[in-house]
Amino acid sequence: MPDETLGLQTTSDHEFSGRELQGRKPQGDTPFAQPLDRPLCGLTAVVTGASGGIGRQVAIAMADAGITSLIAHYASNLSGCTQTLQAVRERGCQAISLQADCGSPADCQRLVNAAFETLAWPDIWVHAAGVDVLTGEAAQWTFEAKLKRLIEVDLLGSIAVSRAALARWSDAAPPNAQGRGDARSRPAPSLILIGWDQAPHGMEGDAGQMFGPVKAGVEAFAKSLAQSAAPHVRVNTVSPGWIRTAWGEGTSDYWDRRAQGQALMSRWGTPADVAAAVLFLANPASEFITGQTIEVNGGFSRKWRHD
Repeated sequence: MPDETLGLQTTSDHEFSGRELQGRKPQGDTPFAQPLDRPLCGLTAVVTGASGGIGRQVAIAMADAGITSLIAHYASNLSGCTQTLQAVRERGCQAISLQADCGSPADCQRLVNAAFETLAWPDIWVHAAGVDVLTGEAAQWTFEAKLKRLIEVDLLGSIAVSRAALARWSDAAPPNAQGRGDARSRPAPSLILIGWDQAPHGMEGDAGQMFGPVKAGVEAFAKSLAQSAAPHVRVNTVSPGWIRTAWGEGTSDYWDRRAQGQALMSRWGTPADVAAAVLFLANPASEFITGQTIEVNGGFSRKWRHD
């Protein structure tokens, strides 16, 4: 069972394990075919950073898309993660939560071990965990303190979790393939990381100087990992632009105008917009897509100028 130090949380009498997922058969003649309206039917997933914002919306979208069993990770917001679990379960998906500090290498390893022990073989891993340094107490930290924590959680945490997950995928055979040598009875696992659309281009101010190098590192790491993981695991990055999460909901008129003005679609992005891109990459129908970065920013406007 998962390491108790990770804080395995369940709120139902039934705790699922990988055993009940084994032996699942593909639907149809093509490898692991799914209904068009539920493209993730029969698959399993882990979503880190699922206690709110983008991570929560990704978890909910995956449940809507037919995910059978899901692990929702959180760092400290158990209440938020419990709300995510409720929303996911209402959609017919079995779900539990795991707690871990992704700024701790030891916790990253225990998180991955616990996830694989629970699901046996996660088909999809979305690493949306990231530290919020723009709201709450962290907003008052020094630039150096913010940057240090971003490097620990967003960059090094992404690397540690991804490498540990890849090692576990490499060490095991998919449940449907065990004893049969049928490597295509199950889709190649999909690992999706979260970048930032401005990381390759640069943005003025402290935010650009913090998030730029950190998220550029995430995107570069994902592309390099894809080179090592193919063809057995697909690795891609989704890079959001101006997304109305906690910071966007309470920001100034200037940033509100800028966020809408810098999108060709003339609006803020939403967590649902990001989740749609994640679902596209997670879908087994996207099996020929790896090593890519998809920017979700409504199309960056080169025409916008602030007053």
